[in-house]
Amino acid sequence: MPEQLWFTEVLNRLFAGPVTSVLHALHLSPKYPTAPITNSFAMEVLVFSFLLIMFLLVRSRLSVDSPGALQHAFEGVEGFIQGQSDEIIGHHSEGYTPFLASLGFFILFCNLIGVIPGLESPTAVPIVPLGCAICAFVYYQMQGFKHAGVGYLKHFAGPIPALSPLMIPIELISHLARVLSLTIRLTANMFAGDMVTWVFFSLIPIGVPIVFLGLHIGVSLLQTYIFILLTTVYLQGAVSEEH
Repeated sequence: MPEQLWFTEVLNRLFAGPVTSVLHALHLSPKYPTAPITNSFAMEVLVFSFLLIMFLLVRSRLSVDSPGALQHAFEGVEGFIQGQSDEIIGHHSEGYTPFLASLGFFILFCNLIGVIPGLESPTAVPIVPLGCAICAFVYYQMQGFKHAGVGYLKHFAGPIPALSPLMIPIELISHLARVLSLTIRLTANMFAGDMVTWVFFSLIPIGVPIVFLGLHIGVSLLQTYIFILLTTVYLQGAVSEEH
């Protein structure tokens, strides 16, 4: 039986049976039928639930005349992402902001949840950053086809028709490598941050770990920014007018 966080244990007690049944229906066999829900998935559920509550609170308290602190915070993040998109993609970038903001909030809170005692960052487990990277990959490819139609495929052939047989496999590998790059970068940094924080809490539980908690928060913010920045750059390449 794997070591479970308290929230993971609660979810397994409540939903182990239904989850195991669903996995069997999909012809998947969980390693631990009595505990099919992993810590990383449980943390994702916790982050999703928290964000859903936050979004509902902001939606219920929207005000033009007297916006609250929570509305200011969300509007600030949305404005920052929109401004960055305008600079990178151009004036037609407004439609991409909801996806970029949602992905950014999810990654940020997945990163930050590790500073809470008894919880851990799901982004320190490769499967979670991989899922985010695949979402980003599929999204910008879809937007490329939506923007240019079948003509988007010309992007993979390169500017010189004679070199197309060479450029197509290179471009395909390059795009797939982006998924790997996003995954490894986020996983490695968050795993290292979690390990450093855990080690110092184990050795010196008072005082010194606060410095590393601050470092962990800084790394969480930076890695979220880099992930969203790179996704925006990939979007720009997919929807730029040259294509």
